[in-house]
Amino acid sequence: MLVMQNPNEDTEWNDALRRHGILPQKESEVTEDQLVNIVEETVQRKTAGLNVVKAYEDMTLDELEELEDEEDERILLQYRQQRIAEIQKVQKASKFGDVREISAQDYVDEVNRAGKGVWVILHLYKAGIPLCSLVNQYLTQLAKKFPRTKFLKSVSTTCIPNYPDKHLPTIFIYFEEDMKKQYVGPLMFGGMNLKIDELEWMLAEAGAVKTELEDDPRKKHKIHDVMTSSLRQATVRDTDEDDDDEDDD
Repeated sequence: MLVMQNPNEDTEWNDALRRHGILPQKESEVTEDQLVNIVEETVQRKTAGLNVVKAYEDMTLDELEELEDEEDERILLQYRQQRIAEIQKVQKASKFGDVREISAQDYVDEVNRAGKGVWVILHLYKAGIPLCSLVNQYLTQLAKKFPRTKFLKSVSTTCIPNYPDKHLPTIFIYFEEDMKKQYVGPLMFGGMNLKIDELEWMLAEAGAVKTELEDDPRKKHKIHDVMTSSLRQATVRDTDEDDDDEDDD
C-alpha cells in the first residue's frame, strides 16, 4: 500500500521536490522578533498621528509658534516644579523662628537631641538684669530672621543651680551636641551699648547663623562712638571757653 507523504512536512524528500518545482514553496514564517517590530512600528504611527513627522523646515509659521508656546509652557512648568521643590526644602529646614523657654528637664531633648545639622543658641538670663532683657529682645528678632537655627532661653538658676549673676548674660552655642562657642558676662557683649547687628555678627562668627553682614559692625560702631565722643568734648571745650570769655568781660 502506497502511503502519501504530507507535502507540508519538513523532510529531505519534500525539500528536494520543492527545489525541482514539483511541490510549491512553503510560505515563510514570521519570527517573534519580526512580530515585535511590526507591533512597535504600528504603535509609533498611531502615537505620532502621522506616518512621517514633519521637520522644522517644513512647518508653517503658525505651527512653529504653536510649538514654541508648548515648549515655553513645558520650560515654565519645569521651572515652577523646581522652585516649589526648593521652597519646600527651605520650609522644611526652617522649622523654628522663635525663642523657646526651656527648663533643666528640657535641656537634653532641646539641646543634645536637637537633630543632625541643627545649630542651637541658648541664652541664660535672669529677670531684672537690663542687658539680659536687651539680649532677649534681639534674639527674638534674630530668631525670625534665621528660622533654621534653634533659639532657646532659660532662667540661669533654673537651668544651672547657683549660676552667678555676674556671668549674665551668657550665650552657649551648640552644634550636634558639641559646644562651639560661649559668651559669658556683660563685657563680652559690650554692655548696654550692644547693637543687634553686633549680636548677629557674634552668632555668625560661631557659625550658628549665615549673615549677610560683610564687616564686623563693632568696628564701625566703635569709630562712630569715638567720633561722637570727640564732638562732645569739643562742644564742652567751646562752651567752657565762651563762659571764660563772659567772665573776663
